[in-house]
Amino acid sequence: ESAQNPLPLSCLPAHTGNAMGGKAKPKKHTASEIARKTAEATQNKGGGAAGAQDRQGGKAGHSKFMCPVCKQQAPDLKSMQAHHDSKHSKLPWDPAACTNTHAVYGGTTQGVAVRGSTKK
Repeated sequence: ESAQNPLPLSCLPAHTGNAMGGKAKPKKHTASEIARKTAEATQNKGGGAAGAQDRQGGKAGHSKFMCPVCKQQAPDLKSMQAHHDSKHSKLPWDPAACTNTHAVYGGTTQGVAVRGSTKK
């Protein structure tokens, strides 16, 4: 026992061999994370040649209505009215004048590359 360390060696803590600890813990995954990963791996996202035509929407496009003034497309009449009020405010709004491109070309908003609501 030296003057620097007044305690006997038996009082000092013994070396355990693993000072850091916790490196071999397995990672925990939640059920939602596993389900998300499974869905991303197996769900058709509309990529590649099979989804190319669907992404373009055919002749109709995915938007349903076309503005009679500037040919701008919108998914529904409410959006078309907002476009009309914004861009053509001097002209009267007539929803019957808007072209339903899906009726003309047989388009659809249902497809591999379409994400979001199917209620429109």
